[in-house]
Amino acid sequence: MTQSEHAEEELADTAQEQEELAAIEVDLLLEGIYRASGYDFRNYLRSSLMRRISNRMSLDEIPTITSLLDRALHEPDYMKTVINDFSIKVTEMFRDPAFFYAFRKKVVPLLRHLPEIRIWSAGCATGEEVYSLGILLQEAGLLGKSKLYATDMSEQAIETAKQGKFPLKRMQLFTKNYLQAGSEKEFSAYYTADREFAHFHPFMKEHFVFAQHNLATDCSINEFHVILCRNVLIYFDSVLQQRVYRLLHDSLSPSGILALGSKETFLSPYKSKYEELAPEDRIFRKLEG
Repeated sequence: MTQSEHAEEELADTAQEQEELAAIEVDLLLEGIYRASGYDFRNYLRSSLMRRISNRMSLDEIPTITSLLDRALHEPDYMKTVINDFSIKVTEMFRDPAFFYAFRKKVVPLLRHLPEIRIWSAGCATGEEVYSLGILLQEAGLLGKSKLYATDMSEQAIETAKQGKFPLKRMQLFTKNYLQAGSEKEFSAYYTADREFAHFHPFMKEHFVFAQHNLATDCSINEFHVILCRNVLIYFDSVLQQRVYRLLHDSLSPSGILALGSKETFLSPYKSKYEELAPEDRIFRKLEG
C-alpha cells in the first residue's frame, strides 16, 4: 500500500467513526427529548432530522450534538426551540391545486347527504390547509354543517393557525392556487388586508377546532368522515408510518375518505383496506368490513 493510499484509508476510517459517533449522539438526543418532554422523534427519518439539527447547531454555534442535548435538558425554553425545529411547517393555501380540484369534484358530492360533516386535518402546521378546506366547503354550501379539526404537534404552529392571518406577500401564490383548484370567485372576498397580513374572516373559524396532537404518541380524537394527512408520513420511518396508518384507519367512519400526500403510499396491510377514489391525487375511500 502506498503512502497516499494509506492516508486515504485513514481518512475513510476517521469519517466512518465520526458518522457512527454522530448516530449515537442523535439516538441520545432523541431519547433525551422524549424522556424530558414526551415528544417522540425516535422514528422520524434521520436524514430530515439531521438537517434540522445541523441548522440549529450552526445558528447557535454549538460544537456537538451532545452539547445540544445538554443545553436542551437544562434550559426548558431551549428544549421548546429544538422541538419546534423538528416540526414540519412547509405548507401553503390550496397546496397542490389539482388535489383540491379533485376534492371538490369527487369528495364534496359524497358529503352532501351527511347531516353533519367531521373533517380532520392532521399535521396542519400553521393552518393554511384547514382555511383552504373551509373556503372550499363554504363555496359548496357545506360549511354550515361542518366541523374541521386542525391538529399539529407544534403548539407554536397551532397558535399561529388560530390567528387566521398569513403574510400578504403570499397572497399572489395563494390566489393562483385557489383559482387552479376550480373556483371562479374572488379569493380576496375571504380576507381583509393591512400592510403586512391578510386576515381571514372569523366566520370560518366558528367551524374550526384547533388542538395540539402528536401523531407519534397520541390516540384518536374522534371519528371522522374525512381525514387529510398530506406530506406528513414522508418524514416517518416504516415503524411510525404503520402506527399512523392504524390511527388514521381507526379514526375514519365507515366509507370515510383519506387523503395522502403526492409521494405517500400505503404500507401493507392498509392498502387492501381502501379503494381508490382519485388515485392520481391520493384520495381513497375506506372499505367497509
